[in-house]
Amino acid sequence: MAESGPRRKLAAILAADVVGFSKLMGENEDRTLKNLKACRSLTDEAIKLNHGRIFGSAGDSIIAEFASPVDAVVAATEFQRNLRDRNEGVSDEDQMLFRVGLNLGDVIIEGENLYGDGVNVAARLEASAEPGGITLSGKFHDEVCRKLDMSFVSTGEQEMKNITNPVPTYKIEVSSLPKTEASSESEPTIETSAEDKGSTSDQDYVEIPPAIAVLPFTNMGGDPEQEYFADGITEDIITNLSLWRTFPVISRNSSFTFRGQSKNIKQVANELGARYIVEGSVRKGGNRVRITAQLIDADEDHHLWSEKWDRTLEDIFDVQDEVSEAIARRVAPSVTGHEQKRLTRKRPENLSAWEEYLQGIRCYYERQRTDYEDSGLTQARQHFEKAIELDPTLSDAHAYLAIFGDAHLVQRITKDVDKTLDEMLAHGRKAESLNVENPLALLGISIVHFFRGKHHAALDHAQRALQFNPSFALSHYWLGLAQVHSGEYQQGENSALKTLELSPADPDLSDFLGLLYFAFLGQGKYEEALEAIEKALLRDPDAGHHLGFHTAVLGHLQRPEAKTTLEQYLALRPNLKTRDDYRSIFVPNSTLADPIIEGLIKAGWNPED
Repeated sequence: MAESGPRRKLAAILAADVVGFSKLMGENEDRTLKNLKACRSLTDEAIKLNHGRIFGSAGDSIIAEFASPVDAVVAATEFQRNLRDRNEGVSDEDQMLFRVGLNLGDVIIEGENLYGDGVNVAARLEASAEPGGITLSGKFHDEVCRKLDMSFVSTGEQEMKNITNPVPTYKIEVSSLPKTEASSESEPTIETSAEDKGSTSDQDYVEIPPAIAVLPFTNMGGDPEQEYFADGITEDIITNLSLWRTFPVISRNSSFTFRGQSKNIKQVANELGARYIVEGSVRKGGNRVRITAQLIDADEDHHLWSEKWDRTLEDIFDVQDEVSEAIARRVAPSVTGHEQKRLTRKRPENLSAWEEYLQGIRCYYERQRTDYEDSGLTQARQHFEKAIELDPTLSDAHAYLAIFGDAHLVQRITKDVDKTLDEMLAHGRKAESLNVENPLALLGISIVHFFRGKHHAALDHAQRALQFNPSFALSHYWLGLAQVHSGEYQQGENSALKTLELSPADPDLSDFLGLLYFAFLGQGKYEEALEAIEKALLRDPDAGHHLGFHTAVLGHLQRPEAKTTLEQYLALRPNLKTRDDYRSIFVPNSTLADPIIEGLIKAGWNPED
């Protein structure tokens, strides 16, 4: 019997490497390797998230395979944009540019490796790509050009070493790629045919994964001072569950509104929009801790699972991971190894630092939210800074020092806006350097870019934060803010609705409704905008900025009560004399400034200019 030939298959191949890597290594090896590691976290994550497999990696090079060329080009554009954004935020010496080549071709399979012209052409295309650019073969282009909302530029046929025939080539202009429409991940829009759009068969139906809510674990120790410990256990389990990316997880803020209440589980589930509820308790005594948890199907009022852990405090992180994994595996049994890796987080080495961090979290979320002074923020800062003093590697503490700067700005506590923003950015970058996959770090950096009017940079960072934790309501909120203030109003509406879905009982719900107001106002949906801002004012009637927004939309609608609300608003803003006065107190570079100013004028405001 004749021996069979080698196994073959058709594959989409991605090849990438760093521009001028040898020169960079010659200048400073330690710095270059550090920057390569940071960049590889972005490239490798994009490849894995888009169903690719890296089968070759030597030095600065990457070779990966995809079953779908669409997945391959999405991964390539995603990590090139993320690398571009990283370069904007670091010094010239720390910047790195990658070239990418994409090919679709027949390959030979040998173990875990692939060989043949399909791989070789991808490598030749990569070498011919522009720094920071993407070059693809004609065959690859023909497969994806009608499926993706991006433009391709023909670069002609190219002769390639050891390749018999010239290869038609195309390039993608990464700098001109459109922003995503409704996805929290940086994927180009995939078009569908008219037949696909009209199809309603059972095969086309995709069930939305059920949401899960973790209620505050009860402190059974009897010591009120240990409440923060039980809260911290709950929050870590919420965070770990969010990293599974398999089902929506209701945010900490909404879940914690039910602390100490005796409502039945079905009622809680209905109010939070969740099907599954996790309840538990924590008893801490000396150096030991007992955690109990149970999972409930609220629809059927049925206990699916319960368990108890008795551990020493040194094992507390293992307990949290065990609880999270056990719950996730029962709610979503299809979770696989890749998602398990996402569950693993960088842990502080010093338990006292971790406890300081937990105390800071509690002070931050339970602050008074008052203008000009807020003791909760002061206490939170003290705890976060103490945590960093005890453990300088604690990324999350740095991240929260970046995030909570937003409260100092919005609540008008800061005396020096530029100094506050500089401090926020420093903490955000430090948090990212300690853990490049920390969504809190990326969110903190996004907030800084937003307040500086760099809305596209803010948007990109918020999208990256959502890649690492898609169930964090605040990331959707800040993504939505970046979208609406840069003119992407429909996308902002989608983000606002997702924020409200994930955290329907949030203490900051008025801000979420304010985002929805912006999205509606930008689209000219004035009735919907009015409804959103009036709901916000019901929750927070003393918010002066919301009163101004309310006045503007009343002006657009030519409502008679606009004059009264304008008088109330101007009484709170006596220095508001000109259009530029308003722009100076509004978000920098916002496309919404003029529509709001126009609405105020229609309400009766007479600016001096």
